[in-house]
Amino acid sequence: MNQNAQGYPRRLVLLLCLLVPLFWLSGCSRAYYGAMEKFGVHKRDIMVDRVQAARDAQAEAKEQFRTALEQFSELVQLRPGDLEAQYRELNSGYERCNRRAEQVHQRIASVESVSEALFREWQTELDQYSSPSLRQDSERKLARTRHEYEQLIAAMKRASGKIHPVLSVFHDQVLYLKHNLNAQAIASLQGELVTLEHNVDQLVREMEDAIREADRFIAKLRKD
Repeated sequence: MNQNAQGYPRRLVLLLCLLVPLFWLSGCSRAYYGAMEKFGVHKRDIMVDRVQAARDAQAEAKEQFRTALEQFSELVQLRPGDLEAQYRELNSGYERCNRRAEQVHQRIASVESVSEALFREWQTELDQYSSPSLRQDSERKLARTRHEYEQLIAAMKRASGKIHPVLSVFHDQVLYLKHNLNAQAIASLQGELVTLEHNVDQLVREMEDAIREADRFIAKLRKD
């Protein structure tokens, strides 16, 4: 991406790349991409930035879920203290996980939006070649990039698909604790800790796979 796009600082352009799509994932996308190209920011640049943002969102979500699991583990192991305060702490952790999960879903949707536009434009522009050899080379690169993208988005969706089961179990425990703020209720949640630990472990593994896939994809896009 250009350091300055017609006088606009890189940070402003990057902010537009990342924030505007969260609200313009529908019919306004074409106008948005057209406006960004006037700033010298092409769909390929936007795609790299959005994949990076999706990767970072998954990394942040991974750490938040780990933290929430630690909080839950400490609570059900009957850590001494004010039960009401411990519930509030656990509920806050759950809500932060929810926000991180929503951010992950939004970032993945924004990657899908720009990728569809990029591949559609690339496919259409193949007809503009007068050289058969250059067209064939570009066609091969398109097929390879699309295949690599499909691997990336599949990994990201596998990871995001693991989020709901974790949130569901976590929500049940927080809600149960809200209705039964006593030591017996906390003791009864100990059996659920194993389930939650298993689900979070699966989620973390899938997110780490998706993060590695994103790093590979970004490196290949920058190399081509």
